[in-house]
Amino acid sequence: MRSRCLAVLLAAAAIGRADDWPRFRGPNGTGVSAETGLPVKWSKTENVRWKADLPARGVSSPVVRAGRVYVTCSSGAKDDRLHALAFDAATGKQLWHRQFAATGGTNCHPMTCMAAPTPVADDTGVYALFATGDLAAFDADGTLRWYRSLVGDYPTITNQVGMASSPVLYEDRLIVPMDNNGESFLAAVDTKTGKNLWKTPRKREINWVTPIVLDAGGKAEVLFSQGGELTAYYAETGEKRWSHAAGGQGGIPSATLVGDMLYFPTGGVVALRVEGASAKEVWRSPKLQTGMSSPLVYDGVVYGASPGGVLTAADAATGKVLWQERYKGAAHASPVAGDGKVYVANEAGTVSVFKAGREAELLATNELGDETLGTPAISGGCLYIRTKSALYCIGGKAAN
Repeated sequence: MRSRCLAVLLAAAAIGRADDWPRFRGPNGTGVSAETGLPVKWSKTENVRWKADLPARGVSSPVVRAGRVYVTCSSGAKDDRLHALAFDAATGKQLWHRQFAATGGTNCHPMTCMAAPTPVADDTGVYALFATGDLAAFDADGTLRWYRSLVGDYPTITNQVGMASSPVLYEDRLIVPMDNNGESFLAAVDTKTGKNLWKTPRKREINWVTPIVLDAGGKAEVLFSQGGELTAYYAETGEKRWSHAAGGQGGIPSATLVGDMLYFPTGGVVALRVEGASAKEVWRSPKLQTGMSSPLVYDGVVYGASPGGVLTAADAATGKVLWQERYKGAAHASPVAGDGKVYVANEAGTVSVFKAGREAELLATNELGDETLGTPAISGGCLYIRTKSALYCIGGKAAN
């Protein structure tokens, strides 16, 4: 038994219930759900529990917490009108909708927008970060608890392509990633007041990766990568503990932590065993291409959805490729899994459903016919899929 076996932070269990999906890629940031009875087939009219129209575009992912689904949007000729919304997870009824003006720049690549970072939720409500550097905390009923203009605090923040890294929670701290061409940092913000608890400088470089919080022998760390380098910081203080240069390219997809194994996307996938204050390479597979999506690890298999429309499955212990199968279109959303199924959403709103395992089997191809760039959420036996114009709840039993 290893002296310092890493596990996904146990506090994550307190952040989300078993059927919650409170942050980007779910409760542990792995894209895996313990839900059962998940849907296989659907269309715009078939197996849709509810559909809710959205007021504007967004490429952020929906999150689900305590019976509410939270989403963000941005609108306006300059994309400078920011929106945060909450819906009833069972019925799709809009519970509240808040809007405010952006304080930061809004230039970005046409594919993205200012509603790119995925919000994170807890029992008290939701924390929404936008690509403008605006950060707001709302309670579960939509009352504004606090607001920060990060560009107002740090005026050199800039990213002409558009920011997309998502915040995560650790206990009473909101971990805010802010790598950009200007003042770059990783910060822990008090969830009650919005004030900095610590702020650690980072290299000025564009980055779209979401951090990982883990328990390293009882002491929480934040793992945050930039380019091909992975850095660990103490979650309590922001002090740098260690770093590891994995090489290759990085900056868009996020790593996946399962036990003490970190699956790091950089020109394929590199599997690292993280022990104490170091990381050791176990295997490297250039065939596991992920593009903009993050690698998925489910029941001992690693999945990579390439931008060319190929899903590759490899053994999680060795990196040996098990199979490759085409899916329709190109995926920018990250694949998710649960109930023995792997879901891959392409940019046109088509979701390919594969049987999880060591042999390829495509179960269904489902089309919603609308742009889908955000990663689906899984909760309550349903998939929550955010398209350009609507939020869908797929599958599950309708509320009485």
